[in-house]
Amino acid sequence: MSDRMSRRKLFGLGAAGAAAVGAGAVATRALVEEPTVAHAASISDPVSFYGEHQAGIVTPAQDRLHFVSFDVTTDKRAELVELMQEWTAAAARLVQGKEAGTFGTVGGVPEAAPDDTGEALGLPASGLTLTIGFGPSLFDDRFGLAGKRPAALADLPKFPGEQLIPEISGGDICVQACAHDPQVAVHAIRNLARIGFGKVSVRWSQLGFGRTSSTSRAQATPRNLMGFKDGTNNLKLEDVELLRQQLWVGAQDGPAWMTGGSYMVTRKIRMMVETWDRTSLGEQEAIFGRDKGVGAPMGKKAEFDTPDFAAKGGDGLPLIKNDAHVRLAHPTTNGGARLLRRGYNFVDGSDGLGRLDAGLFFIAYQRDPRKQFVPVQMRLAKTDSLNEYIKHISSGLWACPPGMRDAGDYWGRALFA
Repeated sequence: MSDRMSRRKLFGLGAAGAAAVGAGAVATRALVEEPTVAHAASISDPVSFYGEHQAGIVTPAQDRLHFVSFDVTTDKRAELVELMQEWTAAAARLVQGKEAGTFGTVGGVPEAAPDDTGEALGLPASGLTLTIGFGPSLFDDRFGLAGKRPAALADLPKFPGEQLIPEISGGDICVQACAHDPQVAVHAIRNLARIGFGKVSVRWSQLGFGRTSSTSRAQATPRNLMGFKDGTNNLKLEDVELLRQQLWVGAQDGPAWMTGGSYMVTRKIRMMVETWDRTSLGEQEAIFGRDKGVGAPMGKKAEFDTPDFAAKGGDGLPLIKNDAHVRLAHPTTNGGARLLRRGYNFVDGSDGLGRLDAGLFFIAYQRDPRKQFVPVQMRLAKTDSLNEYIKHISSGLWACPPGMRDAGDYWGRALFA
């Protein structure tokens, strides 16, 4: 048993090197390619773990999500750093379709627990990406990080109408696992939680299906559970200059450890689907400001046509109403602010009253939430006619550091330096 543990600790403290020996060529290739356009050749192939930016942000959105928020339970900085190294080593293996540990499900000492839980044995990588973020609460006085908290990681304000549940909001660290196979995503999060036992505990988690946005022009726009196309004007990985302006933290933004990273906002938005399903088609389309079939803005014919907010209907009133979702969320009415969305639908059973507990798990990345998500959401929260049918019940804000350049790096290294 002691030999088993010593080998495992050596694996974790090897700065991910042992886990990624076979990924050296992948790491080298990722450094010379344009990091914003790298993607898997097919849905079963692996996505590169290395590059200027973390995978799972502009990566073409996969079909499934397992998102988890952790609270750090250790009060020792060295143990937290060691966990980041162990997690990175495991992640580098998992995204290649390998087992989390060097000994695997059936290797190692029979009397000890396996190094992998085993439910993904025989499954391909399925485009798995693992993206880490650090919450505001990590920057308290436990680990000496208060002076490194980014100004952009300011606590989100209270938005009108939100009904947040503290137990499923916030957290010290988050990991977003996206894959085309739900079992692969669940397997990855399960093994990170297993490795973190005694140092972190799961605060809350969320499963998602049916991506609700496209992050590449090669993808069709998907639909949310209200039946409307979602994220038509989303930032795309091909928009390199827009991504530089709107998504990636620049060197001038500070702090240095976040350069090349991005800020993630998560919101669990429950939809009152039974009420929505009894609403007339005309009212539904007026609320969104779009045709429900093709997704075109009111008065236009195609999904990607530019909305005409000055157009009037036969009654002399705005064709796209002043409280329509598309008007309130559009960049032209928000000082040009844009987000990169990669949210997911969810159905978490029923609420015991015969109503589906369903909706949207909203995920959005941006350069500075104070200038992007906060003003847009405040505008929506105050006047969006869609608010009658939705309820925000969970919220999270996370600083996602840049990607790892090679197998000698680990999650958060610059933060803990």
